[in-house]
Amino acid sequence: MKNIIKIGVLAVTLGMFAACHVTKPYQKPAPINTKLFRDYNSADTNSIAKLHWNEIFTDTLLQKLITEGISHNINLQTAYSVTRQAQAYYDQSKLAYYPSIDANAGLTWSGSSNTAGSKNANNGRQYSTGLTASWEADIWGKLKSAKKAQLASLLQSSANARAVQTALVADIANNYYNLLALDQQLLITEQSVKNWQTTVDVMKDLKNADVVTGAAVVQSEASKYAVKVTIPDLKQTIWQTENIINLLLSRAPGPIARTKIDDQKPIAKLNPGIPAQMLANRPDVLAAEYAFRNAYELTNVARTYFYPSLTLTGSGGYSSYVSFFGVGSLVGNLTAGLTQPIFNKGTNKTRLQVAKEQQQQALLNFQYTVLSAGQDVSNALMSYQAAGEKATTRVLQLENLEKSVNYTQQLVRYGSANYTEVLTAQQSLLAAQLNSINDRLQQLQAIVYLYRSLGGGWE
Repeated sequence: MKNIIKIGVLAVTLGMFAACHVTKPYQKPAPINTKLFRDYNSADTNSIAKLHWNEIFTDTLLQKLITEGISHNINLQTAYSVTRQAQAYYDQSKLAYYPSIDANAGLTWSGSSNTAGSKNANNGRQYSTGLTASWEADIWGKLKSAKKAQLASLLQSSANARAVQTALVADIANNYYNLLALDQQLLITEQSVKNWQTTVDVMKDLKNADVVTGAAVVQSEASKYAVKVTIPDLKQTIWQTENIINLLLSRAPGPIARTKIDDQKPIAKLNPGIPAQMLANRPDVLAAEYAFRNAYELTNVARTYFYPSLTLTGSGGYSSYVSFFGVGSLVGNLTAGLTQPIFNKGTNKTRLQVAKEQQQQALLNFQYTVLSAGQDVSNALMSYQAAGEKATTRVLQLENLEKSVNYTQQLVRYGSANYTEVLTAQQSLLAAQLNSINDRLQQLQAIVYLYRSLGGGWE
């Protein structure tokens, strides 16, 4: 007994010094490029990612939709379930330091005939109950590294859940804004059909006055129908967009309560902060880092398999030839064993090699995720800037096209302009009006895109 204790104490003591050489302390990977925001060098740390989503999206109906989505979205609930599973595995890993204990009970029957071949036989029954305990000393840090790997897996699943919420908030907002834009485009198109009908009526009057020919009448009617035929497609797209939002909310298909695109008041200043903030806040970047951390610790676990393991096993119980509760005796034993792998067909070597490669893959994935995140932010900033520039120019275009329509309508009445000029001016005006809605939509969605790219929406 004393020798077993000495062996255990000696092994643990040596392990405390040896473990630091077997396993390696984790080091956070550095991104391969710190200038992630293209043509943006501000040191202002007031990032919009730190704002709650209801400060970004001030439309109360949109806020209600986002709240409902966070509460009921199926993908988000699934992500939470994965996190709870990871929590269970992590809790289990903390129990690895304790011995495993099993209870057992048994009945052994034995019998034999006598040498004379008589009918009498010697037989007996032995009843036994007891406990068996086994404990593995964490000499080389295998259990500790395994627990760290499970913690990293838990943190990764938690970050993945936050990424799902970030994407959900952005998807609801994007589709909501798209719905408002479609509503406005439908309104403009329906009004345009009415305007075209007025043009048709004017052309008929001018034909009767011999100012234009019949070709002007039929051409204007054809142009009216060309606009009118787009209305069913707009209505279908509106219908489908409503269904997309309902699916995000885990609702059955149905109408969506909403305001108008002109009522939207976007945040005044789009400040992305600095790249370091994005790296610390964006869920998919954090998840990629935790995946690397998990692979790093599993590599440590693989290293420990090359070294001996110390296992202490003890058992104790009660044995009786009468019954489980009869007169008997107490029995027990304690053993200590050291197992040193010598030849196992390359299993340990392969395990370590694969673990190192998986660690390298996780590092590359982290670096790619960081670069992709920087690209997302840069693209969102450029998209917002481009939409703003287009909107400024579009106002001037609309003003001139409206004048062009008025002028050509007046000129054609007096025979100073061709009817095709009227049709062309009206078609150009409609296209510019629809594009102006797209410009407004691009601005709103660029804000959503930037907010998501910076990791906003989960706090």
